[in-house]
Amino acid sequence: MFHSILTALLSLMIAQAAPSVVWKAAVNHIQDNNYQLVVTGQVEDGWYVHPMADKYVGTKLTVEPAEGVSATGEAVEEFTPSDYKGETVVTGTYVLRQDLELTGKKQVTVNGSVTWSACSGDECNMPEDYEFSVPVKLESAAPAQSGGKGLWALILEAILWGFLMLLTPCVFPMVPMTVSFFLKRSGSAAKGRFNALMYGLFIVLLYTVPICIIIGLTWALGGKTVTADIFNWLSTHWLPNILFFIIFMVFAASFFGAFEITLPSKWTNKADSGSDKKGLLGVFFLALTLVLVSFSCTGPIVGTVLIKSTQGEFWTPMVTMLAFSIAFALPFALLAFFPSVLKKLPKSGGWLNSVKVVLGFIEVALGLKFLSVADQTYHWHLLDREVYLAIWIVCFSLLGFYLLGKLRFKHDTPLEYISVGRLALAIIDFAFVVYMIPGMWGAPLKALSGYLPPIQTQDFVLGKYTAAAPEQLPPLQAATMVALPHGLSGYSSLEDGIAAAAAQGKKVFVDISGHGCVNCREMEARVWSDPEVLHRLQNDFVIVTLYVDDKTPLPKDKWVTNDQGKTLKDVGRVNSDLVMKRFGVNSQPNYFILDGEGNTLAGPRGYNLDAGEFVKFLDL
Repeated sequence: MFHSILTALLSLMIAQAAPSVVWKAAVNHIQDNNYQLVVTGQVEDGWYVHPMADKYVGTKLTVEPAEGVSATGEAVEEFTPSDYKGETVVTGTYVLRQDLELTGKKQVTVNGSVTWSACSGDECNMPEDYEFSVPVKLESAAPAQSGGKGLWALILEAILWGFLMLLTPCVFPMVPMTVSFFLKRSGSAAKGRFNALMYGLFIVLLYTVPICIIIGLTWALGGKTVTADIFNWLSTHWLPNILFFIIFMVFAASFFGAFEITLPSKWTNKADSGSDKKGLLGVFFLALTLVLVSFSCTGPIVGTVLIKSTQGEFWTPMVTMLAFSIAFALPFALLAFFPSVLKKLPKSGGWLNSVKVVLGFIEVALGLKFLSVADQTYHWHLLDREVYLAIWIVCFSLLGFYLLGKLRFKHDTPLEYISVGRLALAIIDFAFVVYMIPGMWGAPLKALSGYLPPIQTQDFVLGKYTAAAPEQLPPLQAATMVALPHGLSGYSSLEDGIAAAAAQGKKVFVDISGHGCVNCREMEARVWSDPEVLHRLQNDFVIVTLYVDDKTPLPKDKWVTNDQGKTLKDVGRVNSDLVMKRFGVNSQPNYFILDGEGNTLAGPRGYNLDAGEFVKFLDL
């Protein structure tokens, strides 16, 4: 008798020692100070637990309040329902989520616990606990289109272009006019400084306010989704991209001296005459004159900055335009503060035309990106990677010869000798050409990954960068297979990818991407190529790539009607609707990890070039 009781007690102790659910906790960054706690449990075979909705014996997730940590909203759960005697229970993978707001300088720790009661048949254990403590290194709170680093890269590029515009032939001649205006109105030093400050502010407002009004109107009339749809159309549809490509080529021809592009003279004359007015009104009209006169040089650059920033949140174009306009206005504001500096500036001359010609070559190179986006989203295959590279190599080779004085254009001044500065620029330019040449045989060219078409569009690639040929792809759901960089292959259908993962016992790596997405190409070239990342993608995951800008038409039975009653008829729109509903994101790149049942294990993870952190994300 005693032996039987002892055996039963030992069996109970052993059963209690082995947890019925194996848990793992992680905290993911969402945006700004918003994070999400994800606790993933694997219910052991033969057991089931009760969902959170069961108020008596349901599973409970608790986050301990602490400095810098606060839970927002209610915890939610994800699982595939199972039935036990008419009761909904949880078996297999069980995911608990709790939104958090984290504040602090560098790091906080999220502590908490999960409490559950596990049952086998009609017998249930005493409540069990899983305690977790997750240290979180706080991400930058700066808003980003797809990660803070992506936004900062756009801001830096906008600032550089803003400063460079001062050296263009349609902007630099405005310097003497600015100084003359403020010398005539010098008056008191305090008033002069105030007018100079307002001059810079007016320039910033004239560039930034119109784009803010346009975005604000679309937001007010249709909300964030409509605004994102408009910018998605602007950045991926063939019509605006071909139009921008043509505009860039026209501006390039103008910079080479074929003709002159100016706004109607009556606009600039009227604005210029307004600068004679007294007070701030005169300062405003001087700023307006600068903006109008500089249009032929700043117009295409402003277009480039805006288009590159339209792949994310609706406010990103406003931020990048603000950065550009501040950098553009700053030199003029400083000259207005200190008019005597003009004596130290170089005089206008032939060097300005040289700057214009150099910008012409850059315009040709940048304009190709718009044609490439249309080519990729519509699968025309007119500008595959090797063709794109060939044009760039020729273009920048000609630029190098121009810098050396071997080419001359219509308005160029003959060069008697090559300055050290031009020689240095020529060396840099030809070094860039030499860097690009191996790309014709498949070198990854990571520094240019955001500008070039994806490597899988190249016909001839040496070595390991060859994409998987169609006949090498796995046979399961082969109709939805797509070739990806670095020899990877994946599915274009989330449903098929989940089915394949379940069949192979793998997890699902969801890649939300776009053919025209610059940051997506950078992630593929710089992060996916990392040996540790690539090994995991090859062996541990089934990849699903959802292109949200693919214009391939769908058969009628694949059309989808969205919540607004609009029928979506192409791959990109259907995928965009899917990722918004399923994952709650509308920007690219974004990455998620699912289990074989389609439950979300981790994500979203956006643009971040830290390969080590990406490995940690894959290992969650």
